[in-house]
Amino acid sequence: MKTILITAVLILAATTSLLPAQVITTNNYSLSPATGIPDGSPVGLLQQFTVTGLAGSISNVTVHLDITGGFNGDLYAYLVNPLGQLSVLLNRVGVTGSNPFGYSDSGMNITLDGLSASNIHSYASGGPGTYSLSGTTWAADGRNIDPQSAGSLFGTASTSSNLSIYQNTAPNGLWTFFIADLSSGGGSATLNNIVLSIMTVPEPQIWVMLAGGLAALPLLRRRR
Repeated sequence: MKTILITAVLILAATTSLLPAQVITTNNYSLSPATGIPDGSPVGLLQQFTVTGLAGSISNVTVHLDITGGFNGDLYAYLVNPLGQLSVLLNRVGVTGSNPFGYSDSGMNITLDGLSASNIHSYASGGPGTYSLSGTTWAADGRNIDPQSAGSLFGTASTSSNLSIYQNTAPNGLWTFFIADLSSGGGSATLNNIVLSIMTVPEPQIWVMLAGGLAALPLLRRRR
């Protein structure tokens, strides 16, 4: 028994030393120049990114938005990956049962991150002066409901349609970004830039599974 245990441990140590580091690779896709978002129009703006040549699966996705002007509570935006999965980035931020129009401030320079826990929909819940939309990081809105829904529904809607849905999926193919200003008045917003960042990790190799099997060998022998 001791001989088997020592041999298994030595093989595991040797195999593990050969394993490649799980390096996360970040790939950025940026669209510019600045483009106006039509005021009060569901047509909005549609931008597409073609992603090719990435190996492995997605560990995280971030979206950087640089928007100036307009009325933030009017904005609705989403991202669709090559598999057709939709993540709601913005859904009329600030809309609640007591505030059917959403937040009235203009513009944002933010990063929406699949690993963040601070939801963008309620960024000003602490009142004026308690938040910043310049260089900050938030979770995507994630509320996959009609943006013209009653304000009370925004408080109970699931936030699961966020950027984390892309984790462990394939990155290559056509990604689609859409943004619209759904209510006239409040001025016109401008999309100055959008940066889609896709982080990937290598797929597990056969020797990783081998190492796991060797690690379990002593336990199996012990049970016998």
